Amino acid sequence: MEIGNKDIFWNYASTFLKIASGAVLLPFILHTMPAEKVGIWTIFITITSFVGLLDFGFNPSFTRNVTYVFSGVRSLKKKGHDDLIDVNHTIDFGLLKGLISTMRWFYSRMAIVVLVLLATIGTFYILKILNTYQGPKLEVYIAWGLLCLISTYNIYTLYYDSLLQGKGLIKRSKQIVVVAQSVYLTIAAILILLGFGLIAIVLAQLSSILIVRTLSYRFFFTQEIKQKLENSIPQSKDDIFRAIYPNAIKVGLTTIGSFLVNRSAMIIGSFFLTLEQIGSYGITMQLVGVVAAMAGIYISTFQPKIVQLRVEKNSDKIKELYVFGEIVLIITFVIGGLALLYIAPWALNLIKSETHLLPFMITGFVMIVTFLETNHGMAGSILLTKNIVPFFKASLLSGLLTVILLLLFFNFTGLGLWSMILAPGIAQGVYQNWKWPLEVSKELKITYKDYLLLFQNRII
Repeated sequence: MEIGNKDIFWNYASTFLKIASGAVLLPFILHTMPAEKVGIWTIFITITSFVGLLDFGFNPSFTRNVTYVFSGVRSLKKKGHDDLIDVNHTIDFGLLKGLISTMRWFYSRMAIVVLVLLATIGTFYILKILNTYQGPKLEVYIAWGLLCLISTYNIYTLYYDSLLQGKGLIKRSKQIVVVAQSVYLTIAAILILLGFGLIAIVLAQLSSILIVRTLSYRFFFTQEIKQKLENSIPQSKDDIFRAIYPNAIKVGLTTIGSFLVNRSAMIIGSFFLTLEQIGSYGITMQLVGVVAAMAGIYISTFQPKIVQLRVEKNSDKIKELYVFGEIVLIITFVIGGLALLYIAPWALNLIKSETHLLPFMITGFVMIVTFLETNHGMAGSILLTKNIVPFFKASLLSGLLTVILLLLFFNFTGLGLWSMILAPGIAQGVYQNWKWPLEVSKELKITYKDYLLLFQNRII
């Protein structure tokens, strides 16, 4: 599995377009939509992220196991991985066929769950929020209905992502995202300027998802792979699922914890703050999320390679990739943080936006909290390549503590917007922020000299 600079470049390009697409659309959205509608849009983004939560950790688990198959293993295990017997990485297509069948079976059922939850609980939540909404509600209803259908289709075909990423087709998968997001931005911008508002954004999302799924199928299922799969006898779907689900459930619990840490503030805060304040919080967090996503690109690009290196027992190469990923993380946050604090407010004033960023001090604290979270998340991804999930309990407890602190702060203090930043910061800081980076440093025997040497060799 060869992953190099071209893969990194395309990952940067796709991540910027995918994560920053909302930021790219900001001038159009903020120029044409009132602050209340921006708040509704922010809530839509939160709900979309909730749909991803319903995957419950199976997507990264499927991806990791697809990589194991393409690395040459002959069976999948609940913990750890099969020893590599064939150094030529010969693929067991019977195992691959069984794994694909398992993924299809799982996501078809999850799609039904998503549709039911969004149509019932999700609709009730939207109606509750609209009680104080002064704008045209029909637009919100139409956009919400479309979003429910799009989210269902997205989760139904989510396994395509696992296949491309697991096979190591990083560059190809990111090129697909670049094409899809370019179409998304173009359609969304045009329709927003034509006055379609929230409906414009949702229709653009539909176009993007259809492009991603169509091209993903085409590039993974080549004529050679389809022929070999057709001539192979699939391994037992039940056996494969039993091997995958224990760690997938743990990753899912971790994801729930992460969701509670990062998204519960938006949901709980919407009952205590105005839509204008929620809009400011949402815009700020979206821009901070762009910085965090760009900072983690290096490690995410090499994630399939690190899984393969685990199978090959090459710890030195894993150490080199992780340390350089840490250096990229720090540099990106410094540059991105300064731009967000000093340039972004000026840019919003330039386009006469009705929605502004959070105050300077709050935004600065958000950057610190997000840096620490991204850092420990990167360390966790390294631990996960061993097919173990040591952090799922800690993540879930951090999420629960975040919710408790949010309710305490909102009900018994006058912290207001600060509550949405301090609660997750405290919950993560007491354990996760330092625990997992320390575990990786111990395992890989990392010292400060490793950072200095790598910085000198590859940066200076």
